[in-house]
Amino acid sequence: MAVDELDARILELFATEPRVGVLEASRRLGVARGTVQARLDRLNRDGVVRGWGPDLSTEAIGYPVTAFATLQIEQGTGHTSVAAALARIPEVLEVYTITGAEDLWCRIVARSNADLQRVIDQVVVVRGIQRASTVIALAEQIPHRTLPLLRAATSGQPAVADQPAAD
Repeated sequence: MAVDELDARILELFATEPRVGVLEASRRLGVARGTVQARLDRLNRDGVVRGWGPDLSTEAIGYPVTAFATLQIEQGTGHTSVAAALARIPEVLEVYTITGAEDLWCRIVARSNADLQRVIDQVVVVRGIQRASTVIALAEQIPHRTLPLLRAATSGQPAVADQPAAD
C-alpha cells in the first residue's frame, strides 16, 4: 500500500494534533472533508494507522522503570505459545521474535527496581522460556517515532542521517 504526500500530510497533522477533527483538518489542508475522511478510512483499513487512542506515559501511570529482556526459548516450543503467555503479564508491553542468539525481545515496565524482579520472575516461569537476559533503561533518548520515516517514505528521497560536525 503506497502512502502519498496527501496521506502523509493528513497523518502528520493527526499525529501532532490528534484532536483536530476531520472538518478542521480539511480546512487546514485545503482539501474536501470527504477526501480527508476517505483517506483516513483507507489508511485505517489498510493497517497504516494502528490506533487512535491516547499515547500513555508508563512513568505517569506509576511504572517509571523500563527494561528490555531477551529470551531464549526451548526448541520446538514455538514463539506463539510463549508470546501468548507473556501477553497475560500486564507489564510486558511488546514482544518481538528476533534473530541472533536469543529468540524473543521484550519491553517491560515496573514500579521500581525491586518490582522489576517480580515482573522478571513472572516472565521466566513461562513454560518454554529457558533463559532471560535483562537490561534496565536509564534514560529515553529518542521516543518511539514514525513521522520522520513517513516523511522519508513520501518525499521520494532516500533517508539520510545528519552527519556529525567535524572537530
